[in-house]
Amino acid sequence: MGVAVKASIALHLLPILLLTATNDAATFTITNNCSFTVWPAATPVGGGTQLNPGQTWTLNVPAGTSAGRLWGRTGCSFRGGSGRCQTGNCGGVLSCKLSPQPPVTLAEFTVNSGTSDFFDISVIDGFNLPMDFMGGAGCSKGPRCLGNSTSQCSDAYTNPSDDNKTFTCPAGTDYQLVFCPSVDLRPTPVTVSPQPAPSPATVIQIAPPSPSLVLSPRGATTARSSSANQVVVILATVGGFIFLVILFIAIFFMCKRRTRHQEMEEMEEFEDLQGTPMRFTFRQLKVATEDFRDKLGEGGFGTVYRGQFGEDIIAVKHLDRTGQGKREFLAEVQTIGGIHHINLVRLIGFCAERSHRLLVYEFMPKGSLDKWIYNRQGNNTTLLDWRTRCKIITHIAKGLCYLHEECTKRIAHLDVKPQNILLDDSFNAKLSDFGLCKLIDRDTSQVITRMRGTPGYLAPEWLTSQITEKADIYSFGIVVMEIISGRKNLDTSRSEESTHLITLLEERVKNGQLAELIDKHNNDMQVHKQEVIQVMKLAMWCLQIDCKRRPQMSDVVKVMDGTMDVETNIDHNFVARSRTIFGVAGNAASSSPYLASDVSGPR
Repeated sequence: MGVAVKASIALHLLPILLLTATNDAATFTITNNCSFTVWPAATPVGGGTQLNPGQTWTLNVPAGTSAGRLWGRTGCSFRGGSGRCQTGNCGGVLSCKLSPQPPVTLAEFTVNSGTSDFFDISVIDGFNLPMDFMGGAGCSKGPRCLGNSTSQCSDAYTNPSDDNKTFTCPAGTDYQLVFCPSVDLRPTPVTVSPQPAPSPATVIQIAPPSPSLVLSPRGATTARSSSANQVVVILATVGGFIFLVILFIAIFFMCKRRTRHQEMEEMEEFEDLQGTPMRFTFRQLKVATEDFRDKLGEGGFGTVYRGQFGEDIIAVKHLDRTGQGKREFLAEVQTIGGIHHINLVRLIGFCAERSHRLLVYEFMPKGSLDKWIYNRQGNNTTLLDWRTRCKIITHIAKGLCYLHEECTKRIAHLDVKPQNILLDDSFNAKLSDFGLCKLIDRDTSQVITRMRGTPGYLAPEWLTSQITEKADIYSFGIVVMEIISGRKNLDTSRSEESTHLITLLEERVKNGQLAELIDKHNNDMQVHKQEVIQVMKLAMWCLQIDCKRRPQMSDVVKVMDGTMDVETNIDHNFVARSRTIFGVAGNAASSSPYLASDVSGPR
């Protein structure tokens, strides 16, 4: 555990652009103030190293470095060339029983070759090491993340929809990142020095009044005046208190009225939706789920519970208000509520009552696809044979084909991943979770939108924020490769050279070694090796960097049905490593303000 390590971990937040420049480079001084050893890591530059308590690591980052990340790992051990590190929340314990997880508390940065750098801190999906990320003069802010919960990390963003959480510095600024900074943020109290005692020369002796003065009419008038002043002070105090009480009550009722008005507006907004499914009350769903007792799973926007409504078993998704907002909720209700296809999960109804947001789906007994395709240690699920995997791939393609080509407006799902593909008792696959989808008019080539989706499944054109439905096809290609290989696209528990599946695919296809990527734990996959390789070639067609060279989903369905051959003239580079033409040009419709930070910011 005391061995220094040099490792470069490839993270597929999006295809990483590494641009070089001759000036405006930045220096990151990384200090370990923790009482224990930390193994910080940096990508796409720097790799990793070991820092004992009090040690510092200086990292030089060239200008033009995009989508960089810094994080701390704990509880690391390395033996015989293999190693493991804990990067998740260990509840204060450095030796976790869980398998290594991706970084959860992150400092993210972009060092521009222009005029500004961007950086932030993320606590999505958990917490690991408290940290400070500070720039110098001219920086908008230095985010802090000191506590052991997101409530104590107000400067960090907690979900992809957070705004105003990215900070800027002039290009070429040098930065400091401190692990375990001082927790005490209270200002030092100001000490008030006592006034010096007057010297004897300045002491004024006041003689006591004479009896004649006390009994004089003027003295009686003075006493009455003093009493009157006291009454005035008392009345002013009481009046001020009554005024504050009235003001507080008025503000309370104004806020309550405004909240009620907003609730009424939201109710009217949902009532005006055309073709929406059944509307439930929160009480109905609370009874149906037995007070949300049986949890089926947990996603980025909320938790799913098993329930029963009448004779039907249902799945109730209770949305987290800090995650999916009203816009995403409306998108999901309107989109999936108005379309019907055998390979899309059916939305039975919804609940929009005060702060509660819930979606009611048909129940899918086999759960999500990720539980069936990843060869996790201790995973006792039955291995899927090749025919079942082919059926699942075909069903995903048919669901996306319906969204892209058969609806009145093209619908881009924008979050295609195994966790959003659900299976019924017969392993029929259905797409779910439409919270991030975008509608694209038939006469519009693409839309401009903020980055959305899941790291590891994002198409290269997200760097331009100009998106078409072809972004789903790239994500589909990654899912197909995961189904074939039985592993995740990004797996930091593997060796450095095999962390990223799609990069590994580039190497294997160029060396004629595609068969090495087939799931080695499944004998049936090995028996059908030639068929599997043909589907891998279909996945590579979907993984073209230029989105115009990717097939339509209807072509993918034809290939899977055997009525069409895979395109042979394809590029075998699937990950963008330089400025590339992504094939998104022409008529674009903007769905949100197009800011420079949307493209070049750390997120």
